[in-house]
Amino acid sequence: MLIACHECDLLNAVTAVPAGATAHCARCGSELYSRKKNSIPRTLALTIAGLVLFLQANAYPILIIRSEGVLLKTTLFQSVQALYAQDMWGIAILVFFTCILIPFIQLVGLVYILLPLRMDLQVWKAPTVFRYLRKIQPWGMMEVFMLGILVSIVKLAKMAVVIPGFSLYAFAALAFVLTAAVASLDPYLIWEKIGDRYD
Repeated sequence: MLIACHECDLLNAVTAVPAGATAHCARCGSELYSRKKNSIPRTLALTIAGLVLFLQANAYPILIIRSEGVLLKTTLFQSVQALYAQDMWGIAILVFFTCILIPFIQLVGLVYILLPLRMDLQVWKAPTVFRYLRKIQPWGMMEVFMLGILVSIVKLAKMAVVIPGFSLYAFAALAFVLTAAVASLDPYLIWEKIGDRYD
């Protein structure tokens, strides 16, 4: 199996490297891939934690706004519905896909792939599922969403009392957990193990 260098396009042979080591290009010395320690169990644990946080983040209000005796609570999905109701359907669809649908697919898909690998089992269409997970990964934008919420809190605080809801903390934790899960994932190890089972 060959891998092209991201810097100079030289085709390098994929060789086994020990856990914690990195393979470099033979011509330019750029990093090709690295073998992460305990990648599957660590990523699986982070993904399950992320799934729990995701469910909590979508079940409770993000913000509670108090103005002139009126208390307004809103969840993320209610925010999407409000945007759609105000004819901002483009933004509503974008928020729904990048902050609800794609993170959910990522989390469920990773559990679907990693849990059977951890238990040494086969699952239906594992290579196809993992390939699509890798393709949609850049579309998960939890961090951008969190920055948007923080800016909104600062602006709304001038007009009303803004109380962060439980969901906001869950989303903040989810952003870190999902980033850590993606960082700890060793795609070459996954492809290697999937290839052993599906050849």
